[in-house]
Amino acid sequence: MLTTSKKTRFAIIVLSLGFSAASCTFADAGVRRAEVNMRLANQNFRIDRELASGKITAARANFLHSEDRFVRNQERFDARFDKGHITPAEQKALNQELNGVSKQIH
Repeated sequence: MLTTSKKTRFAIIVLSLGFSAASCTFADAGVRRAEVNMRLANQNFRIDRELASGKITAARANFLHSEDRFVRNQERFDARFDKGHITPAEQKALNQELNGVSKQIH
C-alpha cells in the first residue's frame, strides 16, 4: 500500500490548484461555450428527474425541453460567426435565458 505524508499530499493539492488556476487565466471563448452546454445538460437532467418523480407533467417537460432546445440553437447560431466561439456578451444573454428556464423547472 502506498502512503504519502501530509506534506506530500498538500504539495500535490497546491500544484494541482496552481495548474488549474493557470489554465483558467487563458480566457478561451470555447470555455464559455462549454459552460453554456454544461448548464443545458444539467437542466435537461433536472427536467427528466422532475418528470420521473411526478412533480411535472409530460407536457410541461416537453415545453421546458423545447425552451432548452431554443437556447442550444441560439448558442450554435452565435458560435457560427466567431469560429465556433461565443463572446462574453453572448454568454451573458444565453445564461439569462437559461436562468429563466431554470426558474420554471422548480
